[in-house]
Amino acid sequence: MAEKLIVQDGQVVSLAYTLHVDGEVIDESQENDPLEYIQGEGMIIPGLEEALYDLGVGESKSIIVAPENGYGAVNNKAFMEVPKSQLPSTISLTAGTELHVRSDHGEEMDARIDSVSATDVRLDFNHPLAGKELYFDVKVVALRPASEEELSHGHVHGDEHEHDHSHGDEHSG
Repeated sequence: MAEKLIVQDGQVVSLAYTLHVDGEVIDESQENDPLEYIQGEGMIIPGLEEALYDLGVGESKSIIVAPENGYGAVNNKAFMEVPKSQLPSTISLTAGTELHVRSDHGEEMDARIDSVSATDVRLDFNHPLAGKELYFDVKVVALRPASEEELSHGHVHGDEHEHDHSHGDEHSG
C-alpha cells in the first residue's frame, strides 16, 4: 500500500484557504487556483505553516494564528509624525489611507495614515495585519515532493500548462 502523502518538510503544498480577520474575509485562494509553497522553507507565516504538518490531501482544518506567530505585534516605534506640508496634496488625509513613502535611504515602504491633527499626519508602518488574530480555513488540494531545483531556488516552479507567473526570467532545462 502506498504511503499516505502528508504535509511535511520538502513537500510542495497546494493550499486552498480563506483568511478572516475581525470577522471579514481579507484573502482567499480557491481550489482551482491554490497557493503553492514548499513546507518548512518559511514561505508562509510560521503559525500557519506549523499547523499544517501531517495534514493529508483533501483534509481541511480551521487554524487560529496568534499575532506573534503571524505578522507580529503592533510595534509602537513604527509610527511617525509627518508635517502635512510634506505629503502630496493628492493624498486623502484620512485615517486608513494607504501610501508608499520613500525613506531617507531611498527605499520604498508602505504606510497607512493612523490619525490626522491640525498640522501633522501620524503614519503607521506596521504590517496591516500586525497585532491581529488570523483565522484560516484551509484545505490541502495536492501534495508532491519538491524537486531539487525548487529546493535550491527556494520557490515552486509551475507546470508548463499553468498560467505563467514568471518574473520575466525564463528558466530553461
